[in-house]
This record gives sequence, C-alpha cells and structure tokens, in this order.
Amino acid sequence: MPDFYRAFGDSTRRRILSMLKQGNKTQKEIVEAFDISQPAIKKHLDILLEEKMISERIQGKYRIYSLNPNSLQIAYKEMLQYIGELLDDQLVSLKDYVERGEYRDEQD
Repeated sequence: MPDFYRAFGDSTRRRILSMLKQGNKTQKEIVEAFDISQPAIKKHLDILLEEKMISERIQGKYRIYSLNPNSLQIAYKEMLQYIGELLDDQLVSLKDYVERGEYRDEQD
C-alpha cells in the first residue's frame, strides 16, 4: 500500500504532483521548474515512484512522468478514513467529557 504521508510530506513532491496534474512532464521540465539540483529532483521523483504516486516511461532519451490516478485514489480514501477515525475519536472524547459534567466544574 502506498505511503501517502511519505509522498505528500514534502513541499517539493507536492509541487511535482501539482505539475503532473496539468499533464505528463519530462524530467527536464520538472527540473527546470525548481531551484534545486537535478539529483535532488531525481530523489523526489524516486520517492514518488516508490510510493506509486507517479509512473515513468522512457521515450527515446527522455524520461516522462505522469500521475498514477489509481494510487492517488487509494491514498485519498486512506486519508479520508484516517481523518474520519480521528474525528470519531475526538467526538467520543467530547461526548464523554460533556456527560461527565467536568466542564461545569471548570466554570465554577
């Protein structure tokens, strides 16, 4: 399963993904959009590839990158589930707090 947080946890990787939502890009096009080195961009691309957020194909001497919509959809659903569970836990805690009446003691 892709690690959504690893893939999206860095602003450079988020910018790369944002670029790719506009369409396929060569590695050169991606590198030119940043003020960091080609090897640094390649490391970010490798992480996105490892997490299957993007795919890569070689066309002649160019590496062309594109979004992997299936993995992105899985990551999105996973994130929604995680956030839903967090909110459920918080609502249960709030309900317990209110039912115990502890907030009244703090107001007195």
